[in-house]
Amino acid sequence: MTLTIDRIYKQFGKFPALTGVSLEARDGEFLCLLGPSGSGKTTLLRVLAGLDKPDHGCVFLDGVDFLALSARERRIGLVFQQYALFRHMTVARNIAFGLEVRPRATRPSRAAINARVEELLALVQIDGLGGRYPDQLSGGQRQRVAVARALAVEPRLLLLDEPFGALDAKVRKELRSELRRIHDATGVTTILVTHDQEEAMALADRVVLMNQGRIEQIGTPAELDAAPASAFAFEFLGECNYLNCEVAGGLARFDGFTAPVHFPEAPEDGRAVALFRPSDTRLDAGERAEGLPVRIVDISGRGAVRAIACQTVGGHHLIAELAEAAASRFEVGQKARLSARRVVIEAAGGRPRLQPAQSRPQAATAAG
Repeated sequence: MTLTIDRIYKQFGKFPALTGVSLEARDGEFLCLLGPSGSGKTTLLRVLAGLDKPDHGCVFLDGVDFLALSARERRIGLVFQQYALFRHMTVARNIAFGLEVRPRATRPSRAAINARVEELLALVQIDGLGGRYPDQLSGGQRQRVAVARALAVEPRLLLLDEPFGALDAKVRKELRSELRRIHDATGVTTILVTHDQEEAMALADRVVLMNQGRIEQIGTPAELDAAPASAFAFEFLGECNYLNCEVAGGLARFDGFTAPVHFPEAPEDGRAVALFRPSDTRLDAGERAEGLPVRIVDISGRGAVRAIACQTVGGHHLIAELAEAAASRFEVGQKARLSARRVVIEAAGGRPRLQPAQSRPQAATAAG
């Protein structure tokens, strides 16, 4: 089963929510739509679910015009952030609902419905809770019920809109791995909307990174991490340091060190702002070492990696992530030299150059 989305446009008033979006979801694939608030990811999901109609464009499922089908004919399983369970129904009745409301001619027998419910209770690992009501369940258990209900109708496509947004961090992580296990067990083509980079990179076969109604990049998590297609992709997918530089001949020159430009392949020469990961940031305690002079203002973190916060003479804040053993050589108040292994340069006309004492210690985050 191949889902083909071809040049979808959708506008709300004067706001262009989707601008010529095209992509293909492969049979049995787990696809994540990732992006900041307003990027168009939820609008695209709603178009697929039949909740919104596009202004232009086509969607085909194995060559059939998907947009011409009613929501019931599309055979979609839909999971929302807020569960949308029926409070007056038991867990079992909630899961069975989609089967029980089918026309008589296509409705399974009561025995078949009960068997399907028991099968799904086991699949989402809430065996024995079929007789409870939603108010008697934890948030994580309710979301498992919502997933089971969506799967009960044997959908051709499973759509999830920020399904873990209302859960605490520990439960989110547990359900994330559970959702991947359920996907692998059922083989249903799945499209999940999220603004959580870690969630998308952990779950997806491929990630569709969206920005301002357009697709910025499509690829596996490893591809997006290794080869971001734009400064936006690099910045959105992880924490960044920001530093003024002078670009010349594919190299970014800073006060005290030079670094190769990882993206774009042929950057324009001139003044620019460079972005680089804390994990690509080096610190050296030697007075004569190459690097930008900094002072260490904080050391944090647990486990194998420490985050060392540094401040330049001009007041900019930068983060270096070092292994625990390497970080043990530094202490708060110490002077050091900072450099980067590689950098990304923003496109001309992008971010203005940083002013003295302007701090950008981490990447902009997205919500919604």
